[in-house]
Amino acid sequence: MTVSDLFLIGVSGARAFQAAMGAISNNITNTETPGYSRRTIEIKESPAGTGTTIWYRSGLAYGGAMINRVVRAGDDYLDGAARNTANALASADQRARWMSDIQTALNDSSVGVGQRMTAMFSSVERLASNPTDTTLRGNLLFSFEQINSAFKQSHQDLTTISTSIGQAATSDVSALNDALKQLADANEGLRRSQEGTAAHVSLLDSRDQALMEITKRLNVTVEIGANDAANVKYGSTDLVVNVDSIKVFVAQDSNGLLHFTAGADAGTATAIADPTGGSLAGMTTSASVARDRLDTLNTLAQQYVTDLNSWHTGGQTAAGNPGGALLSIGADASTISVLITDPADIAGASTSGVANGNLLAVSSIRGTGSVEDKWLNFISTQGNLVSATLAEQTAASNRDQMAQAARADVSGINLDREAADLLRLQQAYQASARIVQVANEIMQSLFAIF
Repeated sequence: MTVSDLFLIGVSGARAFQAAMGAISNNITNTETPGYSRRTIEIKESPAGTGTTIWYRSGLAYGGAMINRVVRAGDDYLDGAARNTANALASADQRARWMSDIQTALNDSSVGVGQRMTAMFSSVERLASNPTDTTLRGNLLFSFEQINSAFKQSHQDLTTISTSIGQAATSDVSALNDALKQLADANEGLRRSQEGTAAHVSLLDSRDQALMEITKRLNVTVEIGANDAANVKYGSTDLVVNVDSIKVFVAQDSNGLLHFTAGADAGTATAIADPTGGSLAGMTTSASVARDRLDTLNTLAQQYVTDLNSWHTGGQTAAGNPGGALLSIGADASTISVLITDPADIAGASTSGVANGNLLAVSSIRGTGSVEDKWLNFISTQGNLVSATLAEQTAASNRDQMAQAARADVSGINLDREAADLLRLQQAYQASARIVQVANEIMQSLFAIF
């Protein structure tokens, strides 16, 4: 070994360990950066030597150290598991959000349809005990107005929720398309970059971040191809193939239901199946539930009007006039209204002349199969759905936390580990610097001799 070999060993080692410490510095800086995976520098023996003759054996060539490649920590299985759990959680999160909003819109409080309807029947019973009381008659008319207001408010709130779901889906699809484009751009970079370089590793981070954003929204199939490029397929539709990507489009019909297409542009896009996973699946399901709840609300409002009119027209007023229609409704619950404004027009008497006969007969529109009974079942059904969805959300969140933690154990940044590695590399760097110093001292000694 020559003195020049010592210089080469020391300088190459210092450079390699300096780069390795730089990687650790980047790791620490990006501890909280989403999608960042831990990097390390793989160092190997340099094949270079100072020998120039054919007798200089490669096994005795002292070339020092060199950077072999940048190593990105990761595990394909754990990455896939994290994407799958994130997909399930995103769906549950959306359904939990919108199901809770729908339950709030149906309003089972004292100002909701159910409790106001019960209060109305109580007003009828009180009036039956004193059918000539004008105040009680006025209170009964007001109770009808309160029920109508509750129906209208629930209808308005459900309609607003339906519209909001469509807007949220549009925003999510826009984010999905951005991620698809990001993935295609990352694939383009991966095709051009050399494996094991810092640029290649950064592109892998970009690729995996795009895949996570995509799978949070849609249940896609991911395939890793040549040059680590990722292809994404939804059903039989290729969303990303190498450097090419297409867009997903969403439309909301007059019933509030969501429909999806995919293509290069909206004009040529073709229909694709409704999502079954991811946030878009949660929104699709929520839109369907909102439509069903709105239809049920309208049906109950129609039955309420029909039943109350049937009851009221079966009696007569105190003046002996036949009871007229009490309520009216148009296309939906938002159009319900009270037709009687004069308390004297309430048909509280029976056709046989009993003053409170028709008021007592109101019990015929209560009980099993009545609007009051169906409303309780309606609220119960939605409440059970919310409870089940929240339980599913909790389970999905726990699974996702475990999957993300397992992935982070491999690719995440542990500051204690980074500190230990930094200390080790600093010592290696100092050792390399000492080799250079020793080589310099030897050279100085040799020059002093001659």
